[in-house]
Amino acid sequence: MSKQLPVLSSREVIKALEKSGFYTIPNRGKGSHVFLYRDDPPKGITIPNNRELKRGTLRAIIRQADLTVEEFLALL
Repeated sequence: MSKQLPVLSSREVIKALEKSGFYTIPNRGKGSHVFLYRDDPPKGITIPNNRELKRGTLRAIIRQADLTVEEFLALL
């Protein structure tokens, strides 16, 4: 059974994903979104730039980053 995800801001999620090898590509996100990319293995993720991300959105971002919830929580 997976742990309950906390309510996080997009800034906190971006910082955690940067620890796992992602980096921000300037001017790639559209409007109120931020685009993160990882070289090895190649992967791109678009994250909405909100004060609070819904738990379902956060779970989808974690899944797209090829991480488990436990791995993501360890990055926080």
